[in-house]
Amino acid sequence: MEPAKLRSDRVVLDTSLFVNPDIRHDFGNTPTEAIEGFLVLAGQIPELEFYMPTSIFAELMNFVEKEKIPGRLLRILRQKSPRKHELTCPAFLLYELIEDIRERVNKGMRVAEKAVRSVGKSEEKEVIQSMRKNFREALREGIIDSKEDVDLILLAKELDALLVTADQGAIKWAEKMGVRWLMPEKFKDYLLSFI
Repeated sequence: MEPAKLRSDRVVLDTSLFVNPDIRHDFGNTPTEAIEGFLVLAGQIPELEFYMPTSIFAELMNFVEKEKIPGRLLRILRQKSPRKHELTCPAFLLYELIEDIRERVNKGMRVAEKAVRSVGKSEEKEVIQSMRKNFREALREGIIDSKEDVDLILLAKELDALLVTADQGAIKWAEKMGVRWLMPEKFKDYLLSFI
């Protein structure tokens, strides 16, 4: 009797695994080294298929020394865009997104009001820096704020794949859509568990 063939699992990767200095150190000190370190492990795991949306892959190539990237990257890390015209999302997600955006706009207005009130009490440069930091936190943290984020979530949903990203907004919306995800700090341990 032949042993049962293991079903391969799919993993969708975000750029943050290779470019975020707090995360990539598990694989290398630079984005290029991180990709090479990932490939060493991933090449030993036939049970896993690795994917990256085309938009994310293009973004990643802006951070690496392209001439040092081995050709096996294209064999191991498959580029695929989600089927945007074939996937459907429940309407409640649109409602939640609109509600989230409204709350963030209101937070942004409060940040701007606070900055205006502090004019004259602090240096202009300090007021602007503080307002930018607080405005960015109010409007961008924990939300999907790019089409690349949407591509990540949709591809993971389409492939019923594990999503690996440090982007809190992508994680939040992946959870809403029932997409499995993994903290990037545990990704190397996850890979090693297959070896």
